[in-house]
Amino acid sequence: MEQIMKESERIWETQLFQPIYDYFEKLGYEVHGEVKDCDITVSKDDELIIIELKRRLNLDLLIQAVKRQRLAEDVYIAIQKPNYSIFSRKWKDLCFLVRRLELGLITVSFKEETPEVDIILHPSPFDREKNRRATKKKAKNLISEIEGRHGNYNVGGSAGKKLMTAYKENVIQIACCLQKYGQLAPKELRALGTGKKTLSILN
Repeated sequence: MEQIMKESERIWETQLFQPIYDYFEKLGYEVHGEVKDCDITVSKDDELIIIELKRRLNLDLLIQAVKRQRLAEDVYIAIQKPNYSIFSRKWKDLCFLVRRLELGLITVSFKEETPEVDIILHPSPFDREKNRRATKKKAKNLISEIEGRHGNYNVGGSAGKKLMTAYKENVIQIACCLQKYGQLAPKELRALGTGKKTLSILN
């Protein structure tokens, strides 16, 4: 009996080939390895699919796959199933990038005796307008944050550090007004330019 691999164990790209070969062959496709620099070609009638293999998703794999889109409409990238959760932010972001590039995504798990192949994403056109509509509120919040700032206190690229936000600026502005003029009603503070969020900040 073959030894079952743990997901954390190192595998080679060539070990991804056979499970994917078996998967598509069972679906009635003709499968070939290493054809004109393509890791795998899958064909049936007039349909041509190209699959590029890597142990993990990286920039080299994405560049390779995008180049293959010159040759075929349907291009997949295939990787070993990652250790981290498919519900994690990292995984969701990677899947978004793959969709954005109009690629397909295949994972191969070696946890069981028989490797398991999963089609995570199929190649499909990416609708940029639909995506913008779906994130319209986020875009509006971004513009609101920019317009709400009156100083430039943050250094781009900072991570894990306290940052100045429009809200914090507003809090400091209100605190300065109260310190200078004493107790004031929200209406009086707004007259001094503290903005429409004055009441919610005071509460």
